[in-house]
Amino acid sequence: MIGSLSAGLCHSVPSFLYRVSLMMKPQVVFVLGGPGAGKGTQCSKIVENYNYTHLSAGDLLRAERAREGSEDGQLIANYIKEGKIVPVEITINLLKRAMEETMQKDEKKFRFLIDGFPRNEDNLQGWKKVMEGKADIKFVLFFDCSNEVCINRCLERGKSSGRTDDNRESLEKRIQTYLQSTRPIIELYEKEGKVRTIDASRSVDEVFAEVKAILEKEG
Repeated sequence: MIGSLSAGLCHSVPSFLYRVSLMMKPQVVFVLGGPGAGKGTQCSKIVENYNYTHLSAGDLLRAERAREGSEDGQLIANYIKEGKIVPVEITINLLKRAMEETMQKDEKKFRFLIDGFPRNEDNLQGWKKVMEGKADIKFVLFFDCSNEVCINRCLERGKSSGRTDDNRESLEKRIQTYLQSTRPIIELYEKEGKVRTIDASRSVDEVFAEVKAILEKEG
């Protein structure tokens, strides 16, 4: 009897551990800042040095648009073509799927940097509606940089990036959108004590030294 009981326990332990790993919620850091603040560069350095997976909402939308057999691909293409913001449910479901797939492949990969999201109130409300209780927002990494520094960096980047929106006219519009839509989201999280602000006007290495200090303090 004892033998069969212990054998039963042995069988149940791995499945119990598997269930615990499935219950592990993604630990999310939102990465925000104006165009040219260096979000992408710093995310790459974090991924190289820490056990984080970098997810860019824009990259996921572009990949879904190009994916053969995608139900939303044509819809995404139409929105992007018309310069409209893609419905928030699509963006969030792509982020959710990317996190789930990453965690299924490797259960140790449950830390995520979500770059350039939430960009506005609609994004934030959509996230709360879909992801409330399913993911933990650890904090917001805010790369703070003056508009002029951001514009100059993007103009420099535009010489080699091939990005059509790296020109002064587009940049000034993007910065206005950022100030009107994204800054209020950062201020909301500031009230909750969740924002870690970094002076992003310095060199890449100086900025990363501060990022490292924050990540090591936050654990």
